[in-house]
Formats: sequence, C-alpha cells, structure tokens
Amino acid sequence: MTMRSKIIIGLVLVLCVLGVLALGQFYHELLAAYEQAGTLSDSEYSWVFRLLLNLFGYSTVLVPCYVLYKYLERTNYFDKITNQTWVSRALFACFSEHDRIPETAKPAKVEESPQREGLELAFCFTGLMGAYLVWGLLQEKIMTQNYAMPDGTFLRFNDSQFLVFINRLLGFLIAFTRLLCTRQQVIAAPLYKFSYCSLTNIISAWCQYEALKYVSFPTQVLSKSCKVIPVMLMGKLISRNKYEPYEYGTALLISVGMMLFMFGSQDQPASWGATSASGVCLLALYMWCDSFTSSWQGALFRRHSLQPLQMLCAVNLCSCALTAAALLRARPSATPRLLQNPMFVSDCALLSVSSALGQLLIYRTIARFGPVVFTIIMTLRQAVSILVSCAVFGHAISALGALGIVLVFAAVLLRVRCRTRKQKPPAQPA
Repeated sequence: MTMRSKIIIGLVLVLCVLGVLALGQFYHELLAAYEQAGTLSDSEYSWVFRLLLNLFGYSTVLVPCYVLYKYLERTNYFDKITNQTWVSRALFACFSEHDRIPETAKPAKVEESPQREGLELAFCFTGLMGAYLVWGLLQEKIMTQNYAMPDGTFLRFNDSQFLVFINRLLGFLIAFTRLLCTRQQVIAAPLYKFSYCSLTNIISAWCQYEALKYVSFPTQVLSKSCKVIPVMLMGKLISRNKYEPYEYGTALLISVGMMLFMFGSQDQPASWGATSASGVCLLALYMWCDSFTSSWQGALFRRHSLQPLQMLCAVNLCSCALTAAALLRARPSATPRLLQNPMFVSDCALLSVSSALGQLLIYRTIARFGPVVFTIIMTLRQAVSILVSCAVFGHAISALGALGIVLVFAAVLLRVRCRTRKQKPPAQPA
C-alpha cells in the first residue's frame, strides 16, 4: 500500500471519529430536549421516545462504521494490503469478508451417540434453568423495588440501558479472558456480522426490562411461552430452514400448553395486573428481536464454525460499544446514587454473573442443537420455575393448568420421538 493510500485511509478514519462526536453531541441535545418536555416523559408512551433516543444513540457508532465499511468495500482496501499494521489488522478484524478459518482447519463434524447427545442436552437445560431462574428473580427485584439510601430516602432504579451494559460488559470480560488463557482466536469472523444480532439483543433486553413497568412478571413470562413459532418463522426467513410438519405441530402444542398452564397455575389470575397497550407493544418487539437474535446466531455458527466463547465475546463486545455510546452521552440519572447502596451493587453483580453464564449456555445450546431446540428448553424452564414456585409458596394448580403441562411434555416427547425415528438409519438387507 502506497503512502498516499495510507494518508487517505487515515483521513477517512479521522472523519469517522469526528462523525461519532458530532452525532453524539446531537444525541445529547435531543436527550436534553426530551427531559425538558414534561409531556413526553410523563406520557404512557414515553417508552417510544426513549427507544428512539436509544436507537439514535446506537447510530452514533453504527452510521460512521457503516460509512467506513462501504468505503473499504468500494476501494478494495483489503486486496491492496502489502504490509500489516495495527490499523489494517483492526480493520481486517472488523470488516473483512475473507474467511477467518480455512476450510481445511475447520473441525470435522463428529457423529455422537444419542446417549452423549442426551447428556449434553440435559446439561444445557439444567444450566440454563439455574442461571435464568436467578436472573429472572433479580431482574424483577431490581426493576420493581425501592432501595433505601444512607440518608433515609428511597430510590427506584429505572435505567434499563445501564443494566444491559453491565450484563454485556461482564460477559465480554469473561469470554475474552478465557479465550486468551486457552490461546484461541478471539475474533473468528468479521466483527460487523455480530452487530446485527447484538443490536437486536440489546433492544430485546431493553424491552424486557422496560415491559416490567407496564405489565406484571407472570404476564411477561406468558408471552415468552409463545416464542417457539416466531423463532421457527425467523429461521425460515434468515437461514431458509425447512421444518417438518411434526415440528410445526409440536411447536403449536407447546405454545397452547404453556398458555393453559400459565393461566391455571395461579390462585388469582386477576392479581397479575392489567396489560396495557404499551406492555403489549414492548413484549411483541421483544419477541421479534429475540427471535432474530437466536436465528442469526445459529446462522453464524454454521457459517464460521464458531465456538460458544467466540460468539459470547464478539456479540458482547458489539453490545458494549453500542450501549456505552448511549450511556456516555446520557443525562445524569439516579444510578450513581444507587451505586452507594451495597444491596443494589450486589444485586447487579449477581445479575451480571447469572446473565454471563446464561449467555454462554445459550450459545452452546444454539451451536449444538439450533435455535428452535434452545427456545423449547427455555419454554420448559419457565414451566419448571412456575412448578417450583407453586411447590414453595403453596399456589394451587387448576385442572386447566394440569392439562397445559401435560400438553407441553407430551409435545416435547413427541418431538423427540419423531426426530429419533427420522435420524435412525434404515435397516440393511440381509
């Protein structure tokens, strides 16, 4: 690469940095205008404006990076590199379309016995159930409880963006440290490809936290039980996956069974609280974004033969960059004061640890069994958590709820049996 080309790429990088700063300043002014307009912040639909502000905050990173990517693509930058510098290596890791792992170096797919596959599935299920049971309880506590401050006042946490950031930051640090210790490749695919699922991941997490302000926790759990079918449709759209009729049938049975079980597993369903239009919109956006996230990650696993730690590291790195861009330019909130409360700090730390472990198990499950099986596991986890709650707190389960749980487990067993029969090799003639 000539000196002239190096100067040009340097100028382009400087312009991108200036673009980030300019967009960031504009974002800061928008936040100030939003907070001064009391009619917007006090409205039931204030979440719409906060979501748009968050998206603009993410765009302060995404738009300059997109401009840089299009420039590198148009000028064939990576085909002209003759000597490696730290700038070219960074750009290569972020934007290059070249394969990171040669075809000869990709690990060969090994056929495993059904017993080993069953043990792996049981491990993923129990790990996900434990991690997200703790995560769900802490999520509800942090978003709905008032914390006592040293001066005697009470504060409630309301910064969903901060909660998403610390969860993703700890997940990135754990994965990055582990990859370095085991001498594995940290970035095994173009980093920009992870930004798509990273963006939908943080939006779905934000919607999940924000929805608790409008709907009750059981209502939120109920919406998650119907996520199997959207995940299948998203997989068909993204990866052109083909599903057998029994897979659609069992997915429908699981959704219907979980709905019946949810409605029949509480003593007083009316105590769940009213479901507002804002809550419904947030839950619908959560389901769409979450379905895209798992389906896109499944496609990346197949395309680049990634390890779960590599997926965890790359996705959380992109998520940290996006959420930090919005947080650094945000207006002051009550979060710094809440950090003086030891209980709040310990709740956030434990929430982040359970989230990081849960993410690692998520990627392991998607890599081994695909996004649909992962969604079914998470649906069963919700059923088990409600059964545990009923056993601990003495809630009654009606006949409708019992019918629902029978339908769920029958659908899962039917799905396993159909899959086993399909994978069974035909008998050889004598």
